[in-house]
Amino acid sequence: MAAAGPATRRVGFVGAGRMAGAIAQGLIRAGKVEAQHIVASAPTDRNLCHFQALGCQTTHSNQEVLQSCLLVIFATKPHILPAVLAEVAPVVTAEHILVSVAAGVSLSTLEELLPPNTRVLRVLPNLPCVVQEGAIVMARGRHVGSSETKLLQHLLEACGRCEEVPEAYVDIHTGLSGSGVAFVCAFSEALAEGAVKMGMPSSLAHRIAAQTLLGTAKMLLHEGQHPAQLRSDVCTPGGTTIYGLHALEKGGLRAATMSAVEAATCRARELSRK
Repeated sequence: MAAAGPATRRVGFVGAGRMAGAIAQGLIRAGKVEAQHIVASAPTDRNLCHFQALGCQTTHSNQEVLQSCLLVIFATKPHILPAVLAEVAPVVTAEHILVSVAAGVSLSTLEELLPPNTRVLRVLPNLPCVVQEGAIVMARGRHVGSSETKLLQHLLEACGRCEEVPEAYVDIHTGLSGSGVAFVCAFSEALAEGAVKMGMPSSLAHRIAAQTLLGTAKMLLHEGQHPAQLRSDVCTPGGTTIYGLHALEKGGLRAATMSAVEAATCRARELSRK
């Protein structure tokens, strides 16, 4: 499996929602898997139409996906996943690599629901995967080796940045990056509204705010700088930026942001225990 090239590698999706479609689209656009070698299943045609538009094969049979593909991504709702795994368990083999993107379902639970020694990984993507700029973490189960992990990481890099982490970090990733998309949007909105208050048209202000976030993120990633260093580079003694930063500090931006990540992480842990 690890040696298969994009022309022969087959990838299956059980569940065909927005995130599954985003991952499939990334794989196809990056040339890592050919569209005709992707098979997706869902109970109805409502979600399968996106896969069909991409040129993928579709079915209403979850077992058929596993019979066609050795690498299968389960992208169902968390509360549905146990029943889906029970349904496909009879056709799972030692050759399969099974990947769950269901939030809150632990590796130990996945392994309990599947045949002994099944190779299972957890993956947690975030919404920007839909534009191939996602932040993705993955954690491997007890029976997964480095070759399977490297294969999955190679494929998921088509959707953004993918990092292998201990499973304990997955809920933290939810608070940082899953929920973090909303936190960044709230900051971008506030940034733009500040400009509107000072007289700039709203649409222009929101475009510039979003571009500012994009450009700053690229500088941090490409240059490998700590944010504090880049922030310091922008500040000049007595200049506009230090006055603005002082206002942010008085408003408690730093503490509020840290508390938001903490609250979202704690909630993710609560949901994982249910």
